[in-house]
Amino acid sequence: MRLGRIDYLNCYPFYYHMLEKAPLPGVELFPRLPSELNRMMAAGELDLSPVSAGAWPDIAGRAALLPDFCISSEGAVGSVVLISRRPVEELGGKRLALSSASRTSVVLLKMLLRKFYSVEPVYEPSGPQPSLADCDAALLIGDHALTDEAAAAPFRYDLGELWPGKTGRPVVFAVFAAGKAAAAADPGAFRSVAGSYAASLDCLVSERPALLAAASRRYPAARVDMDRYLAGLRYVFTPARKEAFKFYLDTAAELGLLGRAEPEYLGL
Repeated sequence: MRLGRIDYLNCYPFYYHMLEKAPLPGVELFPRLPSELNRMMAAGELDLSPVSAGAWPDIAGRAALLPDFCISSEGAVGSVVLISRRPVEELGGKRLALSSASRTSVVLLKMLLRKFYSVEPVYEPSGPQPSLADCDAALLIGDHALTDEAAAAPFRYDLGELWPGKTGRPVVFAVFAAGKAAAAADPGAFRSVAGSYAASLDCLVSERPALLAAASRRYPAARVDMDRYLAGLRYVFTPARKEAFKFYLDTAAELGLLGRAEPEYLGL
């Protein structure tokens, strides 16, 4: 199996068990940025991978979602932030650099600014780590947001906090997509990966100090209290989070930011 892995701290709790305790035979891991995993999944180069929630319309029909897992938050998360030289209400017509690392948060930010703040910046695509050196504001994602520079910005807005504050719903940043053909051909392999994910999330509770120590070794550049950071994330795809995911998709489609797509879940 060709298995994607978001190479950020926030996704590590899903992979602790297979990386540190019990490697899965026959599984080839591809650690990448979310944007690269989105592309690889759309191209059929992966059998199973976490993907940006905003990438689902690109693969719907050829893929189905694991029903039990997601990367979500119900409040400030720290790793999806808008940094700015001025208040968010004053960003209309200003230059805003968008990280190329993920799609979910780019769409989320555009929805927030257009629907709730009535501002339309001049969006400028950037690399995975934009800064305020050449623009008025920047969207930072993942470990690139967990830096001293991001913390020192004149204005800093956590999208994990803004979205629930405006909609009353959690943010679903990533979902786990499985290629339908691959899942039908070898369902046992998909059950094994899902079982490893579940075991890893159990370790997040039962072996938390060991998991945090391993995470620190793998992500030494993350300037964050890892225990507190991971405590702010939600990994179980509850009915409320599935509804929030659908609301995100529907709202983005209404604003013309994504194509229309219904969630479809894999039976294992």
